[in-house]
Amino acid sequence: MIELEKYQAGHLEKTSGYKYFVPKNINDEWSWKTPIINKLLERAAVKLGELNSFARLVPNIDLFIQLHVTKEAVVSSRIEGTQTNMDEALLPIEEIRPERKNDWQEVNNYIRAINDAIGQLDTLPISSRLLKSIHKTLLQSVRGEHKLPGEYRSSQNWIGGTSLSDAVFIPPTHLLVNELMGDLESFLNNEDIHVPALVRIAIAHYQFETIHPFLDGNGRIGRLMITLFLVSEKILDKPLLYLSYFFEKNKSLYYDNLSLVRTKNDMIQWIKYFLVGIEQTATKAVDTLSSILKLKEQIENDIKAKMGRRSNSALILLTALFKDPIVTIDQAAKISNLSYKAANDLVAAMQEQGLLKEITGQSRNRIFVFDQYLSVFNI
Repeated sequence: MIELEKYQAGHLEKTSGYKYFVPKNINDEWSWKTPIINKLLERAAVKLGELNSFARLVPNIDLFIQLHVTKEAVVSSRIEGTQTNMDEALLPIEEIRPERKNDWQEVNNYIRAINDAIGQLDTLPISSRLLKSIHKTLLQSVRGEHKLPGEYRSSQNWIGGTSLSDAVFIPPTHLLVNELMGDLESFLNNEDIHVPALVRIAIAHYQFETIHPFLDGNGRIGRLMITLFLVSEKILDKPLLYLSYFFEKNKSLYYDNLSLVRTKNDMIQWIKYFLVGIEQTATKAVDTLSSILKLKEQIENDIKAKMGRRSNSALILLTALFKDPIVTIDQAAKISNLSYKAANDLVAAMQEQGLLKEITGQSRNRIFVFDQYLSVFNI
């Protein structure tokens, strides 16, 4: 039994020229006497329940999930230094300026990694096998492609600073990674302990970031693991909650709270911060879904009132735009089962209504964006 108030995070071990941190194993029963944790846990759980219920009421919820996933990919990758924004992430790579292609690829790898991981949850628990699979997708053909994609590290890494000599934090030696990750995996899937799911994933996220098992991509995998756990535990039916925005809006607070666990054994502060993040993020996700539903209803009414004989085709195209808000004339023709000319006229009419905006400035190969929808996800 680990008592939060008496928790010891781990110890430093010295090797040639530096000391690395070895975290204490976490696969155990946990208890606490700090009442605020129970209160924050209840508030976070209520908001998650509200989000899940709301999502069940939304028709075609899968239409909207892809934009949540794209936003998460953009924000989570931004924490790691990429510059891609939402509308850029949705464009085909041919439309991306050469100097931005690497960033675009990283974000789109992340989108693919999320979608693949959600699909694999049907057959795999949250495990090293699943995390390595996501990692391999994440690092494909991008800056980290030579940093052992899909494998735990086989050398020492560090966080902050330019070398081991001036590092802010040095994770455990690579020789301990498999053992520590095995303990973390056991903790996430241990049905014999009675640790509330939100406290469990809070502790597991801290532990993952402390182990830092990969040479690159640890932040993105660690943040994605939170969403995957909530879906695998059936707390959420759909992947609609991502904490990257909460962590990113005050990055120093996120890193300070992680650091407090290692330096002051203060897991209580980390769990409090994490639960507040869950509550605030779930509240924001409900607000976003609510805004989308209102927008959808308003636009559908406008189309029926103003677009006459084109209304049916416009509504078919609108449904597709809620899934992917970027479209060409050729795509519009295929979606709406129209000739090129009829699709061109339809898109022009939707432009006049302010529903679509042309973003290339070209006369040929034009690309249109459903701007009102994207603005709901503004970062």
